Amino acid sequence: MRILRINMSEEKPVARFEELGEYEGLGGRALTSAIISREVDPLCHPLGAENKLVIAPGLLGGTAAAMSGRVSVGCKSPLTGGIKEANAGGQAGQVLGRLGIAAVVLEGKPKGDDTYKIYISKDTVKIEKDSTIKMLPNYDLIEKMKKEYGEKIACVSIGTAGEMKMSGASVAFTDMELRPTRHAGRGGVGAVMGSKGVKVIVLDDTGTTPRQPKNPDAFKEANKKFVAGLQKHPVTGQGLPAYGTNVLTNIINEVGAYPTYNFKEGRFAGARKISGEVQAELEKQRGGNPTHGCHRGCVIRCSGIYHDKDGHYLTKQPEYETVWAFGGNCGIDDIDKIAMMDFLCDNYGLDTIEMGATIAVAMEAGLLKWGDADGAINILHEVGKGTYLGRIIGNGAAFTGRAFGVERVPVVKGQALPAYDPRAVQGIGVTYATSPMGADHTAGYSIALNVLKTGGFVDPLKPEGQVDLSRNLQIATAFIDSTGMCLFIAFALLDQPDTNQAVLDMINAFYGWNMTEKDVVEYGKKVLKFEREFNTRAGFTKQHDRLPRFFYKEPISPHNVVFQVKDEEIDQLFNW
Repeated sequence: MRILRINMSEEKPVARFEELGEYEGLGGRALTSAIISREVDPLCHPLGAENKLVIAPGLLGGTAAAMSGRVSVGCKSPLTGGIKEANAGGQAGQVLGRLGIAAVVLEGKPKGDDTYKIYISKDTVKIEKDSTIKMLPNYDLIEKMKKEYGEKIACVSIGTAGEMKMSGASVAFTDMELRPTRHAGRGGVGAVMGSKGVKVIVLDDTGTTPRQPKNPDAFKEANKKFVAGLQKHPVTGQGLPAYGTNVLTNIINEVGAYPTYNFKEGRFAGARKISGEVQAELEKQRGGNPTHGCHRGCVIRCSGIYHDKDGHYLTKQPEYETVWAFGGNCGIDDIDKIAMMDFLCDNYGLDTIEMGATIAVAMEAGLLKWGDADGAINILHEVGKGTYLGRIIGNGAAFTGRAFGVERVPVVKGQALPAYDPRAVQGIGVTYATSPMGADHTAGYSIALNVLKTGGFVDPLKPEGQVDLSRNLQIATAFIDSTGMCLFIAFALLDQPDTNQAVLDMINAFYGWNMTEKDVVEYGKKVLKFEREFNTRAGFTKQHDRLPRFFYKEPISPHNVVFQVKDEEIDQLFNW
């Protein structure tokens, strides 16, 4: 595996391969965070030539390991001003792995405003100017790439939001049907790709084979045990395949942790209408599919395909966070309108969590009424077109809150909170506050123990035990994000020691390592250390590890609780 560096500052951009060297043994998030921490000046402007964009498959990317197709995108974030790793599914992680590429690093910045496409195959790297792809939305862009390069490719691209360098812009990855539906959404990574002048990276693994393990028999046996464990667990074997991630809507609403009307209430009256159960039934009726993998080798298959009322493809099955962001958070209970907003975000290249949170802030400011789905759709079109209002919204919730004088803005380090209220699930509040990424549920998904009771139970309404819970999950997640495995494997790993061991056995068999549980913990800590050190040098202090004040002051119904974990406790989280 090698690193491919592409310098966009040169008159004619230059591509060069190099050995992993000091980055040996790192993959996915560990590799993106190590490169950004070591090579990027933390005080640089995120859209300047000094920032880098790193796209890295995991340690098991390109292998026959199940669930190993995730990809990490790293940079200094234009949204938070700190380090960023955004994670996505899709085909690119596997294809990069098979091409022998541990990371693509985009460096520098073109002098003009030319738009570039990059084509990477096993024999060549071509970097070309192409004015015909400028300001194309993602779906049109990918259709154009298919005509040019054929159907056996994977694409990494940005929509119009990324080209306009909006802080809510995502990087899109194509799925098995070559649709740009899987997004590294958070933190404005699409704006950084846009600042490099790169519109699309086309990956072609024709003539390659999967990466081979050092110990094939042990690898195969471990993979088999791992898959069996996932299939017998109720969450990964039944709930997620049947209803997708939106299975959570009824659950989180029931426990009173479903942020409604910009985090004013904990339950949404219209939740059932937009639940995973209703969504899956509609998909079946209309000829879509609630059970579908986002990349080859996925055995959980929680992504789904959503058709409109006429039975035509509209978008991938909207995720739980997306349904919440445009749904309960904005007071909207029309699943078709929410699905349209999901499509628009994928097409324009926007983070659905950031956009839903921002539209709710705009509703709070009186720009449109609560529940106005058509108004929300129109605002997303404005973002895609880059109107004055669109550029405000496209730069996220914090920016929009400042523009319209809104006090209640749910962000940490400038990044919008996802779909779980930190007052009703105190553990996720600790993760939001302390993650180096800004508010991010995936960084330490306490919902697993606070609500779903996988791997144990920590009372979500009490402050006790939440810091330890978040710490342990953040360490474990940093490791999982580095393997290229999907985070959802954690449900089975928490409940099944054998499945947990199978993942370790797989990595050890592949690399010839002797990794133990203790080594996993050290690996995760190392990743978090890279990220924390970068943020410290960028000017972050413990005061940035805080939730917005209203979470400490305003009780949320139905439990009538505020966030209670003390600052002194939160400040101990990384003192391991």
